[in-house]
Amino acid sequence: MTTTLTPPAGTAGTPTIEAVDRISLRDSVAHTFTMAYRGILKIKHNPQQLSDAILQPIVFTAVFAYIFGGAISGDVQSYLPIIIPGVLVHTVITTSTVTGTQLREDMDKGVFDRFKSLPIARIAPLSGALLADVLRYLIATTVTIAVGLAMGYRPQGGPVGVVLAALLIIVCGFAISWIFALMGVLMNKASAVQGSSMLILFPLTFLSNAFVPADTMPGWMQAFVDVNPVSHLVTAVRELANDGHLGIHTAWALLGAALIAAIMAPLTVWIYMRKA
Repeated sequence: MTTTLTPPAGTAGTPTIEAVDRISLRDSVAHTFTMAYRGILKIKHNPQQLSDAILQPIVFTAVFAYIFGGAISGDVQSYLPIIIPGVLVHTVITTSTVTGTQLREDMDKGVFDRFKSLPIARIAPLSGALLADVLRYLIATTVTIAVGLAMGYRPQGGPVGVVLAALLIIVCGFAISWIFALMGVLMNKASAVQGSSMLILFPLTFLSNAFVPADTMPGWMQAFVDVNPVSHLVTAVRELANDGHLGIHTAWALLGAALIAAIMAPLTVWIYMRKA
């Protein structure tokens, strides 16, 4: 006599887990927000991570305004419409480098190896971490504007222009953070990510119109400043905040952000999944 064992039929109290080959866009977005919430919890339990987003805008705004204000514009008040948008862009872009550093630290701890084994969207651990850093950009932007207002900055674009300028900076900062996320995936040390990031950012931010007018520079340097994407972003922020004007520089900034995200996000995820 032969006995054949068959698997028992599923019951109401026993859920059945089905493997899926692809995860829908809706689930990918939900997984991204879940991972972003994890990143916000990390900030909550370690608020020292916000020190650069809070202290750097204060120091940079005060130091640059009082050092260069009289030399460039004659007085500090006249220099504020130039320096505040510049510090806004510089601070958010600099803050975005922390994304790659912290990503590398989490990967060194093995956290992301665990994420690879979970039934979640492959992009979620990366995009969630980057989305959580939007809180840092928001804080840095708010602090910079608050310091500027306290020093006498009065943006002629009004509240709407200031809000649009802040949103533009945050969107571009999120896109740029994918570059540093890629560096975090490729490099083996968090210190290497931080050092390389600053080497990239130093010429892009200081060889721009963020702190001084481009027409005060030598001709060969002006040529670089004119094609520097940071200069376009700074000009767009000045137009929105100071004039309430939505110009061609805003379109170029948004187009650049879209191209960076479209290229860097898939590349970063692909390399992240292939890393041993």
